[in-house]
Amino acid sequence: MPDEPYYCSEQIPIPPELPDILLQFSKAAIRTQPTDVLAWSAAYFRALTNGETPPVKERLEMPVATQKTDTGLTLGLLKVLHRQLSPKNMVSLGEIQQKFDQLNIPREQFDDIVQIGAFHDDVQWDNFLAIAVSKLARNITDTLTKLCELLTSDPPGANARIPFEQWKKFYRYLAELDGDISEKHIKEVIDYLANEWVIRQNGMIHPRNFSHSECPKLAP
Repeated sequence: MPDEPYYCSEQIPIPPELPDILLQFSKAAIRTQPTDVLAWSAAYFRALTNGETPPVKERLEMPVATQKTDTGLTLGLLKVLHRQLSPKNMVSLGEIQQKFDQLNIPREQFDDIVQIGAFHDDVQWDNFLAIAVSKLARNITDTLTKLCELLTSDPPGANARIPFEQWKKFYRYLAELDGDISEKHIKEVIDYLANEWVIRQNGMIHPRNFSHSECPKLAP
């Protein structure tokens, strides 16, 4: 039986782009800290192959004492999902579920959000996101604070500003979903913020505005 051919490292061609691909993959895995590395890796490379946004956190997410990490959901993971799904605006529940599975978020968490929102077939992503963020929050004020932190273009530690029109849609949706906040009170909150803060902030709002002692409580 002939000897197996022997190859030295100089004889094995290495694609020039491979080292950078592996480096970026390693950095992405370290930042995202997936619980199922193999499933996440498949989703990562599938997204790159299809020219889609990969399931990668922007930075390493440190545990927060008040965050319900036992559910699997974190703001970092929701930010990943937002980058992937928000460009479509209307998204099928099947696609959202697939993205949840790729990030190894427990299925019961997805089902709970669907039940609360009474979602069917295609859903407005912002509505799904609002309920998902509420699962990590203590109340509606905390939910809207976290939405500002998730959606802002400001650097970490800054004001976490977002456009008031965007904030207003989230507030109205969550208030109406709550069922105990009257239309009169919703309008009172919106009018106060628009007249006292937003007009001076070029149409932007941040958490300190709606947490201010003079602002009507978001949920009376």
